[in-house]
Amino acid sequence: MKEQLVSRFTQVFGHAPRFVARAPGRIEFIGNHTDYNGGPVLGAAIDRGVWVALSPRTDGQRRFFSDLTGEMVTLSAGELLKQKGAASWVNYPLGVLAALPEFDCQVPAGFDFMAISNLPPGAGLSSSAAFELASVLAFLEATAQHPSREIVVKIGKHAENYFVGVPCGILDQGVSGFGKKNQLVFIDCRIPSFSTVPLPADAHFWIFNTHTKHALVDGLYAARHRECMEAAQGLGVSQLVNADLTQLEAARGKLSEFAYRRAEHIIGEITRVAETKRALAAGDLHKVGELLTASHRSSQRLFENSTKELDTLVDALVETPEVYGARLTGGGFGGAVMALTTAKFDQEHAERVGRVYREAYSSAPDVLHCQTDDGAMLVKI
Repeated sequence: MKEQLVSRFTQVFGHAPRFVARAPGRIEFIGNHTDYNGGPVLGAAIDRGVWVALSPRTDGQRRFFSDLTGEMVTLSAGELLKQKGAASWVNYPLGVLAALPEFDCQVPAGFDFMAISNLPPGAGLSSSAAFELASVLAFLEATAQHPSREIVVKIGKHAENYFVGVPCGILDQGVSGFGKKNQLVFIDCRIPSFSTVPLPADAHFWIFNTHTKHALVDGLYAARHRECMEAAQGLGVSQLVNADLTQLEAARGKLSEFAYRRAEHIIGEITRVAETKRALAAGDLHKVGELLTASHRSSQRLFENSTKELDTLVDALVETPEVYGARLTGGGFGGAVMALTTAKFDQEHAERVGRVYREAYSSAPDVLHCQTDDGAMLVKI
């Protein structure tokens, strides 16, 4: 990817880039919507991501290019006007530029900027967070700044929350920033704090992308966020991480039906994350798989951020040999399902699942076999 990016950058801008950064996509392993509720979450950085190349300019112009659209977007220094339509991808680096001063970081003036990706868009693998973190590292290197990894992650989250407009928690940026090969990232979102958990050698990830709608800015994600905040307020706690099922049941009459169900999912999911962490430490992937599938059923029935397409895939996967468990990954409302499998699960198994899906919807899911990978980093040219 680096050689492809450098070559394309040189072709488009007429000179080579000075800096290159990459950031991985992520699999939300378990902890669906727990992050902005203060709960714990487990995620995996994967071996696909976003690559960014940058070269400073002296005239103050900021030129953005991606093969996603094939069109150049040119802005003046200091111009942070939110883009629409085909140019909306530029909002990720623009959001980072807007966030840098909030963390006492210098903003580069003019530059040429290019991004490429081998992450499928809309698959729930958090291409947006990868885009933001790769941009953060490139902009910081261009201005010779080296804040902590925690600050890098927080800059990316700030860009997503306050410029792009998605009220996400720290999961996506945290996993992309702190990922390690053969490890899961564990985030205690109250602080937040970041650590890694070894992944047993027999664990493999398969992603089944439904191609169904996955547009978080359209209000569905924000609605779930609002319902969780409503539930916390009704329970008299600052965040749902501070509540338990006994408290929830006692407050049933104070909450709307929606708020009650959302809280039941979150409180149960927080427990499942803790149980998953213990099962991983014991090397019990069968137990991990049961917890993953239980997480999906809770998303399906209580949080209602699954879809019939995602449910069909999970149903087919849990009946397939060599699958420990399966669940939607990411914000939901479409996107992808993650299956945790043994090493014996292969393309033939995946095609069997794909046939079930095709019979139901007359289209086949994209299938990715992913490995864990290291987190966001600068890349030598």
